[in-house]
Amino acid sequence: MPIPYRTGLHQIAPATYAYLQPNGSWGWSNAGLVVDGDEALLVDTLFTVALTRRMLDAVEQALPGARIRTVVNTHGDGDHWWGNQLLPDARIVASTAAAAEMRHAGPQPMLAALAAGGSDPGVRDLVELFAPFDFTDVTPTYPDVTFDGELELRAGSRTVRLLEVGPAHTEGDVLVHVPGDRVLFTGDILFVGGHPVVHSGPVSGWIRACDVILGLDVDHIVPGHGPVVGKPEVARFRDYLNRLRDHAVDTHRKGRTALEAAREFDHRGFEDLDDPGRLVLNIGAVYRELNGDGTPAELELMPQMSAIRPEGR
Repeated sequence: MPIPYRTGLHQIAPATYAYLQPNGSWGWSNAGLVVDGDEALLVDTLFTVALTRRMLDAVEQALPGARIRTVVNTHGDGDHWWGNQLLPDARIVASTAAAAEMRHAGPQPMLAALAAGGSDPGVRDLVELFAPFDFTDVTPTYPDVTFDGELELRAGSRTVRLLEVGPAHTEGDVLVHVPGDRVLFTGDILFVGGHPVVHSGPVSGWIRACDVILGLDVDHIVPGHGPVVGKPEVARFRDYLNRLRDHAVDTHRKGRTALEAAREFDHRGFEDLDDPGRLVLNIGAVYRELNGDGTPAELELMPQMSAIRPEGR
């Protein structure tokens, strides 16, 4: 039976839960919970203190005896860790690469941009995208346990496996596998219902991460953004990444700009995806890899996102 895609805590296995936030667009991320008796492990906090408090209140209401002793941050984007401060007694775990990114990705630049209103066009777009969120009371709270490769944790007697698959979406992406329940939390290695954002790349690394997921014995897959799905949606997402990479390599060879390339992208089979403007950023990420000089910068491309409208939408 499909897990309903509505805001709140949803049980997806006997003692494993997903906290979902439709519609899954910018900043509206998912989280997860693994419970054994009175001990729990939380997969990611949310973008703001208020949103994280709302989630923790839902956990307390549904599972009043559960104490969150461990938090796993799947990567360094703020919508997956800026609520960490509400769990001061928990150990916080992330990959070494993610932890390094987190120390350079606190809310202060966002707050400064929001306060100034953004004189740069790219910053103005950030201001508009994140206007619904209040970051003023965020105190960056960093991991105190880091790892490379793989790490096995416990939630009570239950095994939770962490698998580092970055760089892909970001430098330090981690999958959280609950083998006993055949559940996987992907962080932003999987977007469902919308175009992803390639911050780091390479896209080939992201494709390999999808292959890792498809090789795991899992039934329920909780994406970083979007509804709970199964492996067919992961295969479809991998197809998207393959098309994106091949298209960007071809348009780069032809001398197209990232915007021109995004306008020429073949949307067939992906017409339903929200946030099509992200194509400009994703093609730009492939171009940065091919150019090797950091160009075109992501912030410079953001004002061009609004120019992308697939046919029929």
